Amino acid sequence: MSARVPVTAIDIAEIDSFDHETDVLVLGYGCAGASAALEAVESGADVILLERQSGGGGSSALSGGEMYLGGGTPIQEACGFDDTAEDMEKFLLAALGPDADQEKVGLYSRESVAHYQWLVDHGVPFKPSLWDSPTWVPPTDDGLMWMGENAYPFYEIAKPAPRGHRVTSDGFGGKILMAVLSEAVEKSAISVHSDTTALRLITDNGRVVGVLARHFNETITYRSRRGVVITTGGFADNKEMLAQHAPQLVGLSVNSDGGDDGRGIVMAQAAGAAVKHMSAGQVGISLVPGMMVRGMIVNNVGQRFINEDVYPGIVGQAALFKHNLKVWVILDEQAYEEVPVDERWGVQPHFVAESLEELEREIGMPEGALQNTVGEYNRFAADGEDPYFHKSERWLRPLRSPFAAIDVQRGMSPPELGDSGTGGGGAAVFTIGGLHTTVDGCVLDLDGDPITGLFAAGRATSGLHSWGYVSGTSLGDGTFFGRRAGIAASR
Repeated sequence: MSARVPVTAIDIAEIDSFDHETDVLVLGYGCAGASAALEAVESGADVILLERQSGGGGSSALSGGEMYLGGGTPIQEACGFDDTAEDMEKFLLAALGPDADQEKVGLYSRESVAHYQWLVDHGVPFKPSLWDSPTWVPPTDDGLMWMGENAYPFYEIAKPAPRGHRVTSDGFGGKILMAVLSEAVEKSAISVHSDTTALRLITDNGRVVGVLARHFNETITYRSRRGVVITTGGFADNKEMLAQHAPQLVGLSVNSDGGDDGRGIVMAQAAGAAVKHMSAGQVGISLVPGMMVRGMIVNNVGQRFINEDVYPGIVGQAALFKHNLKVWVILDEQAYEEVPVDERWGVQPHFVAESLEELEREIGMPEGALQNTVGEYNRFAADGEDPYFHKSERWLRPLRSPFAAIDVQRGMSPPELGDSGTGGGGAAVFTIGGLHTTVDGCVLDLDGDPITGLFAAGRATSGLHSWGYVSGTSLGDGTFFGRRAGIAASR
């Protein structure tokens, strides 16, 4: 952070008087902050919600609107799928990476149906229909989609069921979600202070009791009698923090509202907070999943490295962290034509050739690289098999001339990434590591003990995830654990 804007916690003895007092002070008005504030006020607390922009929404409003829910929601049942909390938990623990938070994942899975109902009771709409093809965001208003649950190796770990619940929208559902939550906030007794930036925490013998903030050019102090809840987002917009903690994300486009500067995380660290998984990030790779799954994705020496029907964010992480995004989508004319025009997002091949030998030369791959890879792929695909990576038989068939190649580093802006995802460098990213919290949102110190009066939720925390990510586990995690943080802070 800039030396001109210190983050060191201030002792209450240095504060002459407070401009505002409340029971619970929530910092950040995205989905996590709105959920925390709503539950805190419902618990009988006085609540002030601080937002540095002129209104709520944040990165949540720019998202695709997917929320990962399961265990037998009414939407799943209406679409003909049986699901259990146990299968949901098994999938998430496998998909969200090594050291995914087992306690959080278990609780989130067991209470998923109840959380779905809380969202619906607040007016969040979900349509009982299934989109049944790989994509970032469906071009329809279908309310349920697969998130790789039916792809290898996950179908061997848990019974597959689609759990991507998409807020009903003709486009990005995040704006609908935030409009609904904002309407609920407006109807409540929550006091929203916009254009107000939290700068430093105020402490009293180690307890967090308030915040020093700035409203335009005016310094303002807030006293919190029960708790401060940090829901200020991640740090993908802070180049210094990225270089320090997640250098592989540096230089890529950022999926955010432009305000994910990590200040909430650093403020908490200055008060003794611990962090987890700060190097982890979601990688929205610049490709059309429907094209990739009908063809293949290869590295710069023509080798496949993953089954193409898995959740595309997992493909993106493998492409970035193992191959530095030097990857290509290889497909044939039939594969390209099978993708409906409105799902192509304007993407056209960078190279087209009648033979694989010619395509290798145009790309600059070693001679025989693609010929060997496609030859082996075709040999088994003719029998509906993929012994190398176990892609579903649904997507397997031999690829035939003419062939095409799409350079992912020159690809497209994944529509799931919202308006801020420009696709520069082949992917748009955000961070998923952050403050170490309990299932109730209590922020822990380096000894693993709760910091009294300090809570957090959303991307400012290390939530469900470790290094893995599945769409919907940001909005789902943020709203669910935001609710729990709001309740805990109000006690």
